[in-house]
Parts: sequence; C-alpha cells; structure tokens
Amino acid sequence: MKTATDLLGAGIASAFTGMAEARDGFAPSFAPRETGRIISVSTGIAHVAGLMSTGSDELLAFPGGAFGIAFNIDETEIGVVLLTDHAHLQAGDTVARTGRVMDVGVGDGLLGRVIDPLGRPLDGKGNIVTESRLPIERPAAAIMDRARVALPLQTGLKVIDALIPIGRGQRELILGDRQTGKTAIAIDTILNQRGKDVLCIYCAIGQRGSAVAKAISVLRDNGAMDYSIVVVAEGNDPPGLTYIAPYAATSIAEHFMEAGRDVVIVYDDLTQHARAYRELSLLLRRPPGREAFPGDIFYIHSRLLERATHLSADLGGGSLTALPIIETEAQDIAAYIPTNLISITDGQIYLSPSLFELGVLPAVDVGRSVSRVGGKAQRAAFRAVAGDLKLAYAQFEELETFARFGAHLDADTRQTIAHGQRIRACLKQAELSPVSVPGQITILLALTEGLLAQTPLDRMVAAQTTLCEAAGGLPEDVQGRFETASSLSEDDRTMIVELARKALHSRSKNALETAPVPAPAPASTTPAQR
Repeated sequence: MKTATDLLGAGIASAFTGMAEARDGFAPSFAPRETGRIISVSTGIAHVAGLMSTGSDELLAFPGGAFGIAFNIDETEIGVVLLTDHAHLQAGDTVARTGRVMDVGVGDGLLGRVIDPLGRPLDGKGNIVTESRLPIERPAAAIMDRARVALPLQTGLKVIDALIPIGRGQRELILGDRQTGKTAIAIDTILNQRGKDVLCIYCAIGQRGSAVAKAISVLRDNGAMDYSIVVVAEGNDPPGLTYIAPYAATSIAEHFMEAGRDVVIVYDDLTQHARAYRELSLLLRRPPGREAFPGDIFYIHSRLLERATHLSADLGGGSLTALPIIETEAQDIAAYIPTNLISITDGQIYLSPSLFELGVLPAVDVGRSVSRVGGKAQRAAFRAVAGDLKLAYAQFEELETFARFGAHLDADTRQTIAHGQRIRACLKQAELSPVSVPGQITILLALTEGLLAQTPLDRMVAAQTTLCEAAGGLPEDVQGRFETASSLSEDDRTMIVELARKALHSRSKNALETAPVPAPAPASTTPAQR
C-alpha cells in the first residue's frame, strides 16, 4: 500500500517529466525585427533614423500606441506624418516597422456609426466589428472596368434635379463662400436617399466639433443614420489625421461599391484637406509652390476623386458618387484649389453669397453651375418639363438687371420678368425639406404651362405645397413611368396638367371662401345732412 509520501513523490516526478518533454519539444523561432529611433519631433511630424528597409507610405509604430506614415524617405532619415497624439514622444524613443500600409476596417458594422479615420468609434456605442480591412490608398478602377453614368441621383432639390442634374458615379463639386449653404445641400442630398437603397458617407474634414455635432444630430433626427456612416477628423486633430480622412472614407465606400451597392460620399471640405497637406509638406521641408502649396496638391485630389465611378455590370454595377465641397474667398473661383478641383470634377454647383443675402435659398447661381454628365442620366420626365427652364431663367436675370435702371419695358419684357420671378420662386426651397420626383415634375409642369402665372409671389409657397399634395394622388403606374419611361407621354402630361389645374383652382376657391370680409366703409355725409 502506497503512502501519501510515495504518491507525492510520484506526482512531482511526473511533473518534472512533463516539463522535460515540453522543454525538449520547444523550438524557439527567431525573426529579425527592424527598429529605429526618433531624431526629432515637432507638430504633426517626426524624423526617424535606422529603418533602412522602410517602404513609401508604410505604417510605423511608436511607443504608447502611436502610429505614423512614412512620407519622406531620404538617405539618412525618414520624415513621418503622425496620426495620433504625440505629446508623449521624444527624441531617442524606439520606432518599429509594421510591414503594412495604413488601412481601415470596412463592412456593414460601420452603418449608423461615427468613427475617426483610424476606424475608432466616436459615438460611445462600443467596439465596431468589421468584415475586413482595406488600404486607404487604392488604385482607381481601370477605364475598361467602368460603365457610363446612366442613373440619376435625386437630391430632392428642384434647382439641382431640374437644372444641374447629378448621375450616380459622377463627381460634382459644391463651392462657394463660407456660410452660403454648401453643407446644407449635401445634408439634404443624404436625407433624400432614404428608401432609395443608396448608402451615404459624410466625411467631415477639419470641421469644428459643434458643426459636426449639428450635422450628426440632423442625420439622426431624420432617420438617415440607418444608411449612413460619418467619418470625422476635427479641426483640433493632428494634421496627419485630417490628411488621411477622405482616403479612409473612400475605401469604406469602395467596399460597398464593389459589393454592387450605390454609394454617395460627401467630402466636407477639401479646402481644409489641402491646408493640412500644405502644413505637413512645409514641416517636412518640401518645396512650396503657388500659394505655398506643394507641387503635387493637384495629384492628391485627382487620385482621390478618380476613385468615384460607376462599375461595369461584370463587376457588380455598383457606383460611387462624390460630392466634394470647397470654400472660396470673396467669390474667387479662379484661386488655386478651386480651379484644380473644377478641372478634376464633372461639374460644379456654385453658391452665390448675393443670392443668399437676398433670401434665395438654396443660393445656387444657375449661370455659373454646370453638370457635364448628369444630363445624360436625367429622367425623361425632367427633360420634358425643364428643357427650356435654364434658358428662360438666364434671360430673366439679364432683363431684371436691365430693368433696375428704370428703363421703359414693353409688355413682352414685363411678361418675361414676371415668368422669371415665378421660376425663381419655384426653385426656392426650405432646408431639410426634399421634394419627391412626382412633386417636382408637377410643380415644374404647372410652371411651364402657365398655371402659376396669376398666382401672387407671396402665395407661391402655398401653391407649391398644394401641388406636391396633389402629386401624391397620381396613379402608381404614372409615378412608375417617371422612373423608367424614355419620354413623358402626352396622356401623362395632360393628366398631370389637369390634376395641377384642379388643385390650384380648389386652393384659390378655398382661399376666397376663408378670406375675412372687409368691414363696410362709413357712409359719406352730404352738405344737406350736415
């Protein structure tokens, strides 16, 4: 019979035997790890030595969980753009290679979330589960992999959908002075995609925290966050984070585009992006050019916007529509950055501060705005009712300017000005109130047929509301033909005109019935009564 001492000794012996077997079976693996050290650190950048095999745009790891991108690769040192807080870094700290470029997590788990360009959540809703990761810098689709822009992107804004249409896969620039409503147009476009199977990405670049919070609040209150992703790089973030923000957002959008989805991405705004890149370039002592911008400022925006496209059916048929925003100074659209982006994009929507001050909202200057692609994708119903609208509006603006000098006007000129005033009134639209396609077509058709000619200007808003309500009563087959038909048939046109005429007549009749009856004037007295 074994005693307790014998059992203890046997257990110890067995344990030593297991340890010996584990020791004999252990094969240590040694892998070389290239490290360097920090030479100097300044605002947003660091100079590193000792990493001789580092590749261009490689991600480098710094102490404390900080990261940077290798930007300048010289013979003796590397200029690194820092992406995170660098207050704890100092000369002599160790730097390690990661062997990969900067990437970002992509997938359906990002929908409804607010993240930074590194993929970290900013909305306090916990960690984000992503399907895969994509590099933020990716080559644009080849020409043979693209399809023509054939489907419209409805913004819900009458002035844009009718006169400056945007197609899915197009790059349409939004520019204007500060506080003229550029972001409002982008937000309205996102809100109008509800129920249209279009995903939206709002990329805030160098914006104030209060402005970003307001935009997110509007999206959330209107139910747009269900199909949207917000990528935020605030103005107080490191310039490196601001620089990579639009590229990270584009990679997220490309994941959905390659899955066959339609995506809209808003860059708000690329002026701040260009300034961040200028700051980094000057700190890294790259040679400055015009307005102190580096010589490759055109290239960084062209390679970004070139990724917006409509893929061919063989690749899923997805599309990525880009709406970059830039800010002009004193209406100077001939400045360096505006001219660069105008030449890169497929058209521009120019917002005039003069129109904004007059209360013409959205303050779109139709004469300076153009869409070089969207007309090919515009619905046939819009082309039928808005074909001559832009010309008529341009003639009205010229005559209005001429009439300000007090010249005598004939009857035809006065009629043209009156019609132009109603065109302007119809193109006005309140913020956060997109109009459906049937509503827009009904309003524009009533305008072109002269049904609003007798409507006073101060009642145009009420008349348009009546027409939109009446458009909701159109048969479903007629509304379906707005989306698919190659032309607006005469029968449909007659039906819409009659519907609009009855709605306006009913509104006018109700307005007369509900109008207060004026009190009778006091009877005048005659000399005899005195």
